[in-house]
Amino acid sequence: MALMPKSQTAAARSRIEDALSVADALCARRGKRFTPIRRKVLELLLQHQRSLKAYELLDEIRAVHPNATPPTVYRALDFLLEEGLVHRVDTLNTFIACRDADGAPHNLLVVCTACGRVAEIHDDVVRSRLAERIADAGFRLAGDEMEVKALCGDCRAAAPEHSHDHSHAHD
Repeated sequence: MALMPKSQTAAARSRIEDALSVADALCARRGKRFTPIRRKVLELLLQHQRSLKAYELLDEIRAVHPNATPPTVYRALDFLLEEGLVHRVDTLNTFIACRDADGAPHNLLVVCTACGRVAEIHDDVVRSRLAERIADAGFRLAGDEMEVKALCGDCRAAAPEHSHDHSHAHD
């Protein structure tokens, strides 16, 4: 069993172990190796429950694998992305564990720009309508997932009401 912070509840540890077991099974079904470093990177993302930068992951990996280098973490992240076990959050230049790697694909990521929390949503209707509007503007979506910037409930509650109002009128 992987090392877990003492502050985590038994339920959280169980949820993380379940997610790691799903990842292991998915990799085995696909004939891919779920190496200890890949597992550790995914475990760290699951433990933090928010998106993390690659160098944040590297700092934590070095506690277990002192000789780890940036390419070690980036190779692990590339593998996890390819297998659908993590998402890249372009808005924040971070990565987050996929909470439902063995379920339906997610096509919308809602990103809290204050704390880095990410919600995974699958909504073909919203994605399709947005893709149509984007096409009407002369653009085409560059990938399967779209990101929406937002503030989570916790960050909204902690921020003054007017501090994140970036609306502006168009004449």
